[in-house]
Amino acid sequence: MKNTIILSLLFTAFVFSSSYLNAQYDHVVMSREYVISLTSGWEGERFPDGRPKVSDDLLERLKNVVLTHAWGSLRGKGFNNQYQGNWMMIHEDKNTIMTGRVVTAQYMPRRPDFADVVRTVGLAEGHSELAGSNVWPIDILKDGDVYVADGYGKLEQGTLIGDRLASSIYSKSKNGIIFWGAVRNIQEIKKVEGFNGWILGDHPSSINEMMLTSINAPIRIGAATVLPGDVAYATPYGTLFIPAYLVGEIVFNAEISNLRHVYGIKRLKEGDWTTGMIDSRWSDEMVRDFNEWLRKMPDSELPMPRKELNDYLDRVK
Repeated sequence: MKNTIILSLLFTAFVFSSSYLNAQYDHVVMSREYVISLTSGWEGERFPDGRPKVSDDLLERLKNVVLTHAWGSLRGKGFNNQYQGNWMMIHEDKNTIMTGRVVTAQYMPRRPDFADVVRTVGLAEGHSELAGSNVWPIDILKDGDVYVADGYGKLEQGTLIGDRLASSIYSKSKNGIIFWGAVRNIQEIKKVEGFNGWILGDHPSSINEMMLTSINAPIRIGAATVLPGDVAYATPYGTLFIPAYLVGEIVFNAEISNLRHVYGIKRLKEGDWTTGMIDSRWSDEMVRDFNEWLRKMPDSELPMPRKELNDYLDRVK
């Protein structure tokens, strides 16, 4: 018995040590297979890099969703750590909403030996030898992407982009950035038409003593965990990062919540319902009244396709 236990322990140690020795840092941009494994809940079309290809239609519908409703719908699914607020926006405008498919990048304080490994692997992947590694995530952006980076909150010498890179980002993605970090030369960045960003601050210094460690791996943005292929929903009131496979449901539920709010206010103004009735659990009669109103809404006033609404109404009869 004793010998069996010893042999078992030795075999376990051998397997562990073999796995450890065979493990190697061989990707800066995570592989398609790795990204698919992270986002296995998604059953639709994907980009060549493995990220879910959430439709442009859903991204546009998300822009009209109320943040509180989307946040509440996410929490109802158990996703309690997808929101981050208290941002500095490059262009402050209460009507500014940005949605897009996330490309992630992780930065860390520079460590020379690891930085050498990252650069060697990155060059082998085909990234430019002339450009700094902070350019590499920008090179892979596609239309509709949002560049989301964890710069670990560094401001001075933590500036991940300046105005030239801002122009490059917008030309490739037609979108902006969300950085847990800083930008440089914000005075000129503000002149890049169409570009916006959610950042911690700006600083005139250049990036220094930082290194890129991964692209399209999980990252932390403040209080939120972000995966590649998530959908970013950025507003003047905060940002949400929505799992791709839940976007359709989150958008629809938020649209219904907003219509419910609109209808409740309508009935309140008409004197049919009281504030107490609206702010408490709706009675079966109130719900039927609301659903009948939905059925009669003109298609042109609906935020969702009529078929989606009809399917919903059939389920809640």
